[in-house]
Amino acid sequence: MRQALRLAGKGLYTSTPNPRVGCVIVQGGVAVGSGWHEKAGTPHAEAHALREAGERARGATAYVTLEPCSHHGRTPPCADALIAAGVARVVAAMQDPHPAVSGSGFDRLRAAGIAVQTGLLEDDARELNIGFVSRHTRGRPWVRLKVAASLDGRTALANGASQWISGAAARRDGHAWRARACAILTGIGTVKDDDPQLSVRDVATPRQPLRVLIDSRLEVNPAARLFFADGGKVLVIAAQPNEDKAAVLRDRGAEVLFIPNAQGKTELAAVLRELGRREINELHVEAGARLNGSLLREGCVDELLVYLAPSVIGDSGRGMFSLPELTELSRRTVLVIRDTAAIGGDVRIVARVVGDERVADQARPAAANGMGDAGVAAPPGGH
Repeated sequence: MRQALRLAGKGLYTSTPNPRVGCVIVQGGVAVGSGWHEKAGTPHAEAHALREAGERARGATAYVTLEPCSHHGRTPPCADALIAAGVARVVAAMQDPHPAVSGSGFDRLRAAGIAVQTGLLEDDARELNIGFVSRHTRGRPWVRLKVAASLDGRTALANGASQWISGAAARRDGHAWRARACAILTGIGTVKDDDPQLSVRDVATPRQPLRVLIDSRLEVNPAARLFFADGGKVLVIAAQPNEDKAAVLRDRGAEVLFIPNAQGKTELAAVLRELGRREINELHVEAGARLNGSLLREGCVDELLVYLAPSVIGDSGRGMFSLPELTELSRRTVLVIRDTAAIGGDVRIVARVVGDERVADQARPAAANGMGDAGVAAPPGGH
């Protein structure tokens, strides 16, 4: 199963909107076939493994990181292929959260007389497909918010200058996390200050994520670099209608949506639902303190990806999150640290938002022990 998980990880940058899946077929204690799912519309992991195994699949055990599909999508059902090949046993890491599958693949295999076991390295498999699981169980992507800051938590000088707080290795690492995401989101403040491209450049990638801009009043300059970056599409989400400006942005090739809340701002939870509807599994956020704070306050952040540089800026610098003043520590946002690593001269921290102390206490043992050899706290290749 660990081998199957490593194979599944090869689809980290390519399989979206499908899950990352690997399969190993074992006959007599020897692996006779293996495969992984590369991208939507291409054969699934089981199909590759069965093709390699050939007749040796008969009576064999198939180890697969996700329940074999039972429905006709872009490709035929994998459960049927395993049955036709004469596989005797299927060991799956986890059940598929997709409502069109969710248990029916296992039922089909059992009905054909195939022994089915589930739950082997389930935590690792779930981590690998955390965005796919989120989209099918919550209707929204997994939201990972990236921040680069000084050791005292400052992301920029008071005048907005932020390039570069973190070192080159950390910036390259951040681009690898961008590459695994389906979309990159920022706010109009960041576009005004930094004019980012919001593209993957420092690491090799076969695709560019969707670029999403939250711009409630459609203030963005049509000449902003995000409209001209190579590859990928641009989605601008506003709150206050301005059809003339929207038409200009559409001429730049962007799509413009209006998703307002009662206060005339962008309704962030509805934005996540819309992105889920568009099959976005993982959303990578690189924004300023105001949008970061709004996302965190409204329960829209699942994970923090923080790079701390060995420097101090002081109280005049800009912070990570613009949040209302707290008068009680019990109301602070509680995190569980999942992973720490030295990246060049900086420190990378991956932390999950868990809500309160009781939940945090329950989550810490799993966080400490859940990474394993097949853990996916960082993308493959050390990025």
